[in-house]
Amino acid sequence: MNFPEFHKRIIQASGQSLRRIALLNPLTIHRKGTRVKAIFALALVCFFWGTTWIAAKEAVRNDRIHPLYMSAIRQLLGGLCFLFFFISKGQRWPKGKEWNIILVLSFLNFILSNGLSTWGLKYISSGLGSIMGAIFPLWLVIIGLFTAKNRMPAKAIIGLVLGFGGVCIIFYEHFHSFADPAFQKGIILSIIATWSWAFGTLYTKKNAASFNPYFSLGLQMVISSMALFLGSIFTGIATPLVSIPWQSWASIGYLVIFGSVISFISYLYALQRLPTEQVSVYAYINPMVAVLLGWMIFSEELTVFIAVGGLVALFGVFMVNKAFRSLPPREQPETEGM
Repeated sequence: MNFPEFHKRIIQASGQSLRRIALLNPLTIHRKGTRVKAIFALALVCFFWGTTWIAAKEAVRNDRIHPLYMSAIRQLLGGLCFLFFFISKGQRWPKGKEWNIILVLSFLNFILSNGLSTWGLKYISSGLGSIMGAIFPLWLVIIGLFTAKNRMPAKAIIGLVLGFGGVCIIFYEHFHSFADPAFQKGIILSIIATWSWAFGTLYTKKNAASFNPYFSLGLQMVISSMALFLGSIFTGIATPLVSIPWQSWASIGYLVIFGSVISFISYLYALQRLPTEQVSVYAYINPMVAVLLGWMIFSEELTVFIAVGGLVALFGVFMVNKAFRSLPPREQPETEGM
């Protein structure tokens, strides 16, 4: 090979590498294709939802505010952000049976899943709470085994099991706490929340195309907040707003902006453009984000279990993605456009 030809190949290879790197540039993401935008949206979900476990735990720490009442405030503020924006744009309101879908999703996604997972943080650590959230993709696969029209790829099943096994290894040292009744209550609440989120994810995937899912999201959050407010008042767990400490308000503000508005927009965008099981891998990355931030910001311990578990979980994520990339187009899980 002569030098000019060698030089030309080097330039071509460099150009290809730069183009690959450019795909990840957030400043030019608006010019990318749909799949690249969906993957970028998924990356935002992976990061911000990982941080929300820490923020939620901080909000309810030391009985500053009851978790369900905190969820009501968070959902009301986040929901109103969506509603004000779309009402100002002249968005049509749901009609007829569309309200039934919104009510079901309000119950599954926010009253049960968000409310109970936040309540569970009163009794368990934010890291372990994120571990329980990581169980939900396994429920998706189990449900898919009975309901999916196409055969579930074996690599996807193995990857999901490995991913869950990895996050279990991360928090192996917490398993001795199962003898504590309060700890058991936190685990039970968190498991119910993951069941609800799994069914809500599948229900969203099936019905989100019938109306604007972003406007629907705001309606779901406001409806669920009203239910949680009423429940909090009747059960006596409501706290006067002036008595809520600034630490809880700061956490609620973060949860509204990054955990509700930005993350849910990104989640719905990715969910409608990528296979459900592929989007679900964010649940494995969330605990790693929570652990790493806890280590960097709060000097929480980083052990060998976390390192080994993280590698196992990431390998599971790789297997899930590889399984769905290798499927022929006609066997890809159906996705709806928006």
